[in-house]
Amino acid sequence: MTPSPTETAESGNVTRGVEGSAPGLYGGTQKVASCDVEKQISALQKTPAKNKAFASVLGLQPSGVPAYLRSLTPVQLRMDTRVTNHGYRDGKATSYQAVLQTGTAVLVDDRGVPRVRCACGNPLTPPVALKSTPKQTGDSWPSYRASNVVVVAPATQVINIFVIYDPDSGDWFKRHKGDTGDKDQKTDPPTDRPSPSDSSLSPSSASPCVSVPPGETAPPGGSASPCPETSSATPSSPSPETESPSSEPPSAETSDSESADTTTESAASNSAPESAATAPGL
Repeated sequence: MTPSPTETAESGNVTRGVEGSAPGLYGGTQKVASCDVEKQISALQKTPAKNKAFASVLGLQPSGVPAYLRSLTPVQLRMDTRVTNHGYRDGKATSYQAVLQTGTAVLVDDRGVPRVRCACGNPLTPPVALKSTPKQTGDSWPSYRASNVVVVAPATQVINIFVIYDPDSGDWFKRHKGDTGDKDQKTDPPTDRPSPSDSSLSPSSASPCVSVPPGETAPPGGSASPCPETSSATPSSPSPETESPSSEPPSAETSDSESADTTTESAASNSAPESAATAPGL
């Protein structure tokens, strides 16, 4: 299946759009969840202010956050994907435009739209339509190409079963919405599926991305300050081990979601499943 372009800016800047139900849009490891949902729920319950900010981004009541998180499905991106990411500062959620690298673990809703980045627990919403061609900030991975970035469009109907590709084994499997892998079942490869980004073939070990003030460009070698925390799990093969939530302070990194700046956020390399709130963020 060839994704159709989606207009994202009045200036003619175009990003490919892929429907959230497209078979193979997402990857993962059969019978293994790439996100620790219960750990995120626990971390948010211990910090009511963050829980309230998290809920506000997704239009939830704070008391509804645990049920909402358990309704989401853990997967890994197979295409470099543009989103509106969120941090936390002065008791409130902040937003900025970001491209998440292929291999990043996320939780998606029942229309296939990414809603949480697992490594830092940040809530995600669809990207805003930019008014000019976006300017990249941050260190990108070697295979990053702006022309390969996609935006996930919500499926027209509720997705009860996601068809997922396992890059380690080359197998395809089905995962029920809201399931963490217990009910995964092997399935035949789909006939039509989107082409993954090149970076899905070799997840990046690039240095952490950086952010720069508006109007400036990122210097060679990424010598600016760190941008929002990157992923902390191996994109293709997380192990069943878990780690305790970090006590690091929330990130103060923000960017105007209406600006033409887009931060690139790479997947890193650790072997544990990504536990939301184990890194600075919301």
